[in-house]
Amino acid sequence: MRILLTGANGYIGTRLLRKLLERGHQVVALVRNPERLRLPKGVEIEVVQADLTQPFKLPENIDAAYYLVHAMSDDPRLFSHIDRTSALNFSAAISKTNCKQIVYLSGLVKDAKLSTHLSSRLEVEQILQNGSVPITSLRTSIIIGSGSASFEMIRDLVEKLPIMVAPRWVRKKCQPIAIADVLDYLVDVLGNKKCYKKTFEIAGPEVIAYKDMMLRYAKKRGLKRVVIPVPVLTPQLSSYWLIFITSTNYYLARSLIDSLKNDSIKTDDSIDEIFPKQCLTYEEAIDRALQKVKQNAVISSWRDSWVASDLPSKYSKYIELPKYGCVSQATLYQFSGDPDQVMENVFNLGGERGYYMNWAWKIRGVIDRTFGGVGLRRGKTERKKPRPGDALDFWRVLLVDKENRRFLLYAEMRIPGEAWLEFRIDPNGDNWTLSQIATFRPKGVLGRLYWFALYPIHSLIFKGLGKKLIEGAGGKIL
Repeated sequence: MRILLTGANGYIGTRLLRKLLERGHQVVALVRNPERLRLPKGVEIEVVQADLTQPFKLPENIDAAYYLVHAMSDDPRLFSHIDRTSALNFSAAISKTNCKQIVYLSGLVKDAKLSTHLSSRLEVEQILQNGSVPITSLRTSIIIGSGSASFEMIRDLVEKLPIMVAPRWVRKKCQPIAIADVLDYLVDVLGNKKCYKKTFEIAGPEVIAYKDMMLRYAKKRGLKRVVIPVPVLTPQLSSYWLIFITSTNYYLARSLIDSLKNDSIKTDDSIDEIFPKQCLTYEEAIDRALQKVKQNAVISSWRDSWVASDLPSKYSKYIELPKYGCVSQATLYQFSGDPDQVMENVFNLGGERGYYMNWAWKIRGVIDRTFGGVGLRRGKTERKKPRPGDALDFWRVLLVDKENRRFLLYAEMRIPGEAWLEFRIDPNGDNWTLSQIATFRPKGVLGRLYWFALYPIHSLIFKGLGKKLIEGAGGKIL
């Protein structure tokens, strides 16, 4: 079959793409940024570049489609609007093709009073159902897998806190499902006419309270942990608690907390009549996730999702730094040696490896988390070389140009303005010049005060960092 896959760069889409190719399907990936598409080695597929918030066209010869798009923003009104607009544009575009089925992955919803996050998922489902193409909806409880937001949140909490004073939501129950089982269901319903115009619930075999999920994870890891639920933590305070302890950003933390007001338990077993299946237990799902982490084989992660940031889509292409209304600080080093090795050191910055004066970066990360930013806990992808759109601590990777030796980052930290950090290596006679350029577009007087206050420490950091990058690659500073 010829399958249209939206959200092919996302956590689910990246893994589903490989699964579809293994089954022999022809995949057409719809993405906003083709540079971020992660394909198995030696595989080429057709790519449609489109921004779903704008009207777009699709090839007519589409047999089925997956809709795995969900916007994220700090403003609930904004992401609901983006979700609605994207779904309407997709429905209009897919109706002009030969598509016979849309497969949509949603949340397991039961109560009439839902969080903004789950309400938006349900609204998208209704928009797609109102279109001309039959839809198959799969509603799932929380997903456990290497790189999934739920698994990483549990992992962060349990690994870091021997004693957890936890909010009331830890008593809420759900049916966690392994990412492997979610992918199986997504592929199994494809092209099955018994699944057209149907909504199914998918979940793992166990009903578990969130508190027990954390304790069972701790047992797997051989850790002694105590969870003490208290009634005084509001959703907002709980969100701040999560962003200080875990790698989640404020939006994701708040969405998770708001969604935990209700139990997430499967009550409809109709999918079992079509696809009898023994799903993995919670412990089995954790075993698989931890094994992938141990092997450094995490295919996709929530933190690499481009839409997880507030970064406008216009930055998703290779860009030049802004020239007007900006201030900049350039640190230049002339050196002899292998420029490609120096550039490899640049590409490897961040995460566990760090930068230079790592204590200063850590302090900046704590300050950022205090004001609801992403901080440093987000880390970096397991890949040695980043790709455009990847998360890198509190940066977003914009450009990875190995041929021209250029690396460009955009700051997603909380600052009074916009900031870019560029690394570039240029020929200089028989030698080379490493340029580190910090560019800042201040917002008002506060932005300019912020820039000049940090100017001295930036000078120290960039000088030391440049020396570390060059000498660490066996180069010699001239």
